[in-house]
Amino acid sequence: MAAPEEPELSQAQTEKLLQFQDLTGLESMDQCRRTLEQHNWNIEAAVQDRLNEQEGVPSVFNPPPSRPLQVNTADHRVYSYIVSRPQPRGLIGWSYYLIMLPFRFTYYTLLDIFRFALRFIRPDPRGRVTDPVGDVVSFIHSFEEKYGRSHPVFYQGTYSQALNDAKRELRFLLVYLHGEDHQDTDEFCRSTLCTEEVLTFLNTRMLFWACSTSKPEGYRVSQALRENTYPFLAMIMLKDRKMTVVGRLEGLIQPEDLINQLNFIMDANQTHLMSERLEREERNQTQVLRQQQDEAYLASLRADQEKDRKKREEQEQLRQEEEKVRQSVLAEERRRQTLEEEKERKSECLPPEPPADDPESVKIVFKLPNDTRVERRFLFGQSLTVIYDFLFSLKESPEKFQIITNFPRRVLPCLPTEEQPNPPTLKEAGLSRSEVLFVQDLTED
Repeated sequence: MAAPEEPELSQAQTEKLLQFQDLTGLESMDQCRRTLEQHNWNIEAAVQDRLNEQEGVPSVFNPPPSRPLQVNTADHRVYSYIVSRPQPRGLIGWSYYLIMLPFRFTYYTLLDIFRFALRFIRPDPRGRVTDPVGDVVSFIHSFEEKYGRSHPVFYQGTYSQALNDAKRELRFLLVYLHGEDHQDTDEFCRSTLCTEEVLTFLNTRMLFWACSTSKPEGYRVSQALRENTYPFLAMIMLKDRKMTVVGRLEGLIQPEDLINQLNFIMDANQTHLMSERLEREERNQTQVLRQQQDEAYLASLRADQEKDRKKREEQEQLRQEEEKVRQSVLAEERRRQTLEEEKERKSECLPPEPPADDPESVKIVFKLPNDTRVERRFLFGQSLTVIYDFLFSLKESPEKFQIITNFPRRVLPCLPTEEQPNPPTLKEAGLSRSEVLFVQDLTED
């Protein structure tokens, strides 16, 4: 039985999938997708859960991973600069060192035993990251309370967000892990980190993210970067399309040495950023070119569609005009046919023409608008409507007309009206035995 096909990813989900793979270093896209789906595509929660697994805390979804996550820290080309504590000098220095050595050894041994035993009684609360942004903001507030507000600009976000911004902006990211219990931490913060030259250098050249290892977020990053001593600084950048640690600075370092070491790391890796910028610009130009081509295609398509629309409208208008003419011709033909049928009907209904010697007969000569003359006899007792019907039945007569006497000039009431529903007879109209009547064309009117 075939396995059901997985639904296709949206563009936003695809971007999150690639971003999650870059942040964690996982090679299997299926595993990355399962992890994101288990966290409802919340990339922040997915990365945190993955790092928790790396620290030995079981995931609520998956078994512990078989390979390290987050940034690439296994590159043998990582530059490391470790500052050892100065050795005692002189008789007094060596005497003090030898006297304090057993006490120091006993203190740290008992402290390690106590921490080891405490793990069996109460698990390390730093193992669970619940509020990474709150951890960073809390560290910044405590740092300012102790060392003042004159310090490099801290990135106020999670470690994963700082990685994302550094990757998106193609900038160096300097990570500082603050060990509160270390003996060199206080001097490093006061004498190095908060100095004016270091502050200006960091603010203008890179992103700076810091957190205390006593906070869950700082402890999580500490487990990922695996520092040896404090103060600890790690330089991270986009290299070979992965966020990679390219430099590690450990131990108490002076301001001038810090700036020199950071400059050395940046100069040694600047070509990688330039290469990434060129590739990104090329991709952007390709995307812009493709977008311009798509826009030109769409504009051409819209122009063609507009031409087709206008052509269809013109064709439709022409068709309607032709249909209108055709209907007009048909209507005219029907009208003419109806008129011919009406003429034939009127002709068939006419009474017969009386003989010439009939004393009641009236001889009428009609002069038509085309100057033709028609002669016919009627009876005095017939209605004027008979005269009208006779003229109407003639092919030469117009469609609409009226009959006019010559002298005195008057219009004969041949058709019924509201005032005179029954037209008068020829005798009532005052016609004589011989008359000449004129037919006036009213069609134009």
